[in-house]
Amino acid sequence: MNITVRPAQASDIPATAALFDLYRQFYEQPADLALAQNFITQRWTREESVLLVAEGATGLVGFCQLYPTFCSVEAKPIYTLYDLFVAPDMRKAGVGRLLLLAAEAHAAQQGKARMDLTTARTNATAQRLYESLGWVRDEVFLTYNRRVQAPATGRVR
Repeated sequence: MNITVRPAQASDIPATAALFDLYRQFYEQPADLALAQNFITQRWTREESVLLVAEGATGLVGFCQLYPTFCSVEAKPIYTLYDLFVAPDMRKAGVGRLLLLAAEAHAAQQGKARMDLTTARTNATAQRLYESLGWVRDEVFLTYNRRVQAPATGRVR
């Protein structure tokens, strides 16, 4: 199977959005192609992320999305690899591996110190792939998040 990984182009946005919608459903979000299309379009047009796509003979079969950020401790730029998805019928064909290797090459080319990612504790398949490529599970730090609520008046004071 011949798979090419490359930076996304404007013409890739609709197919990437469809894959992004499936990615969100994998993480138990309701299907919403319009939301997916809007989100991917905004990230790409505003150059807020790096979007790499995997293309096979039948079209796009996967993608990954990198967000530029910084590590304050190292005082260096890094990428957060937030999204990685391979179409269900293309899994176990090496597409995820190709995307991760392309992301690493891109990060090195851009002078990033490292890449970070998170995955569901139950996603053992992805964890095996990451570890096979030298990714190291963080056993020191815990990750927290908190939903932000808009003020009742809708205005920030």
